[in-house]
Amino acid sequence: MTSAFAERRRARWPWVVLVIVLVLAALVVAAEFIARSVVPSTVRSLVIDNLDLPADQQLDVQVPGMMLPQLIAGTLGEVRLASDEVTVGGISGSARVTATDVPVSGGALGAAKGTVSIDQDEFSLLLDSAQLPVTRIALSAPNATVEGEVELFGRQIPVGITVTPGAEDGDLLLTPVSLSLNGMDVDLDAVSGMIGSAGDTITQPQRVCIADRLPEGITLTGLRIEGTRAVADISADGRITVDQNLLENGTCPRS
Repeated sequence: MTSAFAERRRARWPWVVLVIVLVLAALVVAAEFIARSVVPSTVRSLVIDNLDLPADQQLDVQVPGMMLPQLIAGTLGEVRLASDEVTVGGISGSARVTATDVPVSGGALGAAKGTVSIDQDEFSLLLDSAQLPVTRIALSAPNATVEGEVELFGRQIPVGITVTPGAEDGDLLLTPVSLSLNGMDVDLDAVSGMIGSAGDTITQPQRVCIADRLPEGITLTGLRIEGTRAVADISADGRITVDQNLLENGTCPRS
């Protein structure tokens, strides 16, 4: 009798183990589901609060991979942020940012890089401090064409300057590639002699500081024209999550 009972008990063990495994698996799935719903919303709230964005700001947050192992380790390997329209420093555009090594309990990021895409009107706002006669701007990859007027022989003459935008040491870099005066193409090298110091200004590469449009902890690392939009590459100081000063707008040298 005892032997038969023991046999039946041993026969039930695989089923007991299976039930325990299934219960644990269900708990893990439930915990993963909860983590996937809670963590992105928490990250979204922190980003909106720190950047002083509107409460209803559209901001998508994704955390690739299994969430629970990352939470247990205390670090999210990668967090992706995306918004079709966000305004920072008075400039509006769509943004895509990827942060890596994000500490769950707070602390500096490992790194953060992304892109911001803006249209022609927003790009023209970046040229407020440029020494260019800007009344109209048109973007057509890979260049931007700036139109305005310069004084020549006592008259205001329409001028069109085509530049290739880029970035240098955090500044916007504008490199002239062609120029027209009163609708006629002219040689860049000849212009400085025609219109004096103004010619030197509009025919030489120009750096435009935009640090005062960005938080101190965000740096412009590249800029290019794609279609009719300007796409800026940016990187963030990992300490931006712990140093409030890095969230304040930077400054530009006084001219």
